[in-house]
Amino acid sequence: MLSIKNLTVKTKDKEILKNFSINVNDGEVHAIMGPNGTGKSTLAKVILGSSDYIVTSGSIYFDDVCINDLPTYERAQKGIFLAFQNPLSIEGVTNSEFLRTALGEKNGKPVGLYEFIKELDKATSDLQMPEGLIHRAINSGASGGERKKNEILQMKLLKPKLIILDELDSGLDVDSLRIVCDNINQYLKENKDTSVLIITHYPRILEYIKPKYVHVLSSGKIIKTGDYSLAWEIEKNGYSKINTMDGN
Repeated sequence: MLSIKNLTVKTKDKEILKNFSINVNDGEVHAIMGPNGTGKSTLAKVILGSSDYIVTSGSIYFDDVCINDLPTYERAQKGIFLAFQNPLSIEGVTNSEFLRTALGEKNGKPVGLYEFIKELDKATSDLQMPEGLIHRAINSGASGGERKKNEILQMKLLKPKLIILDELDSGLDVDSLRIVCDNINQYLKENKDTSVLIITHYPRILEYIKPKYVHVLSSGKIIKTGDYSLAWEIEKNGYSKINTMDGN
């Protein structure tokens, strides 16, 4: 589903990703871990085509199509979804208006109101979101946990093929983390070909959404790949020990 080959990315004055490569097959869950400043969030934004970064070499393939030159909205229409680390507030547009418009753009046709409300009500109930939040401006007055639930609400309605979770566990208490992860797992159960890329510092979220592979990112590239147990090795020994290990 996602194949990144020898990707090098920079800002105006700094190289961040260096010959980065990864392959994510249909239905796989991958986790990328690493200390601050190693390029984890940069990777998520580059996959979605952020104009803040310059791709100097390498390629990003999604469903066997190179998407290097595609604008962000076309990547999203193809089924790539990013749950932001710090979701922004947008005044003047309600959650429901945004979601119905986005769903219509994705499907290429207007969304019936009754069908939309029915699906929206179920999704908000599943996420245990406060009544009325869906009719407020996007993330206006919302807590950190409510903002993260809003991201997963968008995921549930837009039905992406590739889900990127950038520090989803940041700002979530234990109960909210369980709720959002239960919703993601239910989505994956119903959409078995969907792939997930989890970007995180800590293994807590990986207790809920089990990855097939865990990758350690350092200095802009993957220095080690293992299974779920690698995350707990990091928790126990820290990243400095990982840097000295042999093999990928």
